[in-house]
Amino acid sequence: MTRGGAPRYPFETLPDYLRAGLDLVFIGINPGLYSVAQGRYFARKTSRFWPAFSQSMLSAKIRGAIGRNTLGPEDDAMLTEYGIGFTDVVKRPSRNAADVRPADYETWAPRLLARLRRCRPRVACFHGLTAFRAFARYGLRDPRTDWTLGAQPVRLGSVRVFVVPNPSPANAHFTPKDQVVWYDRLHDYLNAKTNGKR
Repeated sequence: MTRGGAPRYPFETLPDYLRAGLDLVFIGINPGLYSVAQGRYFARKTSRFWPAFSQSMLSAKIRGAIGRNTLGPEDDAMLTEYGIGFTDVVKRPSRNAADVRPADYETWAPRLLARLRRCRPRVACFHGLTAFRAFARYGLRDPRTDWTLGAQPVRLGSVRVFVVPNPSPANAHFTPKDQVVWYDRLHDYLNAKTNGKR
């Protein structure tokens, strides 16, 4: 996990919760300043991530194991024990994602690709097409622009790729209920047999 052997960043940011053998890694655009100040992923109460994740099939076993129906930002590091990690396309924090510049993606997307190739989760899930398009363009050097939500036609070695809506409340195209549906689809994708193997 990127704790002891973690990359050192020249600014305050969120840690990468990554290690070998993860089932799933959630990938955001970049950390928000509030989340960095709190030291937690999706720390704002208005974020849809934790409520939707808590209602989805992705968290069913975790909820059963810990005896709680709701998970929150304080549980982010703990999720690695259940095979789920967190990182970002760009590690430089900002007030909002609109502040992330093309030069940031140019610098950071290849570094994300290296981290994913190193830890090799079963599935890398990008939060939002903005995050994935930038990663594809600057990390994979793939010029396509017609990406859609769901399973992607590219792999990062053995790592499958999936995109769900961004859980930010600013993403008005999707309701909180829609977010739960997409996490349930991710659950099904994660657990689908591929070439006879899990």
